[in-house]
Amino acid sequence: MNQDYNIKQRCPAGSFAHTIRYGDTLYLLANRYNTTVEAIMAINPGIDPHRLRIGQVICIPSAMPPTRPPCSNGFYYTIKAGDTFYKLGQQFGVSVDAIMRANPGVDPNRLQIGQVICIPTHTTPTPPCHNGFHYQVRAGDTFYILSQRYNVSVDAIMRANPGVDPNRLQIGQIICIPVH
Repeated sequence: MNQDYNIKQRCPAGSFAHTIRYGDTLYLLANRYNTTVEAIMAINPGIDPHRLRIGQVICIPSAMPPTRPPCSNGFYYTIKAGDTFYKLGQQFGVSVDAIMRANPGVDPNRLQIGQVICIPTHTTPTPPCHNGFHYQVRAGDTFYILSQRYNVSVDAIMRANPGVDPNRLQIGQIICIPVH
């Protein structure tokens, strides 16, 4: 215990000791502790990032906790392996479009394990769909494909969905399919 105390004392103010475990890399540690590889290397002169040893003690610069955008009308969720906006939308019953609106600046194609995002729970109400039915967009859907599948014109689908850009359909987006 006295040895651990001495180790912690060797790290300069504004940093803390970390014992290397199996799988640790400076990149992984930088992401975990909200710092950079460069900052870790600067506070540990002589460290070889390619030869970290299990049990080796290094100093990690303390960082301010990441500022999260407000998540009003929702909750924070930590990304796990295999998560996608589509999968999360299915899991929590919310559209991909709503998740994207709640997380501006988050690239849905570059989600990282441990990244914190907002899952909205109170989304804008689904627009009315008189003389038709609501449809949740799936991968590969286009207004043309939907018009063929449901025997309705592309023009009718466009009229039933004012404000929806047919060239920017999002998986999970709710649209109206009119019926005759």
